Amino acid sequence: MPKITPCLWFDFQAEEAVAHYTRIFRRSRVLETAYYGDAVPQHKGRVLTIRFEIEDQPLLALNGGPQFPFSEAISLSVDCADQAEVDRLWEQLSEGGAESQCGWLKDRFGLSWQIVPTALTRMLQDPDAARVQRVMQAMFTMTRLDLARLQAAYDGV
Repeated sequence: MPKITPCLWFDFQAEEAVAHYTRIFRRSRVLETAYYGDAVPQHKGRVLTIRFEIEDQPLLALNGGPQFPFSEAISLSVDCADQAEVDRLWEQLSEGGAESQCGWLKDRFGLSWQIVPTALTRMLQDPDAARVQRVMQAMFTMTRLDLARLQAAYDGV
């Protein structure tokens, strides 16, 4: 078991959210489910937590109630091999949610995601400051990241 596992607090939507995420990500699975017991009689028998994995990342979904909604202060960043993966994940995760800029979106549960082509990291780490600046400026104009446009900015085209 890993030492650190992010816990996602849901307003009693954990089962729906985990089912949604495990449909979207090909390498995902539910590991275990725990239920409320006698200690919280008003929720006895309902799902308390679901331990699951997405792409080998362990996560814990908690049915905690409405007290603590998600914010952009934390997000899940997904490295995407190519534009097809960016597009697929963007479409599926943003459905019923909200698009933001620079590859960020909120899913229908309010959880923030960053859908990022792996090549962008390489571009932003280039020692040529002018290339990095062009890529950043191009990225600031986008919601869903467009790898071809980012590459064109990187190349100075």
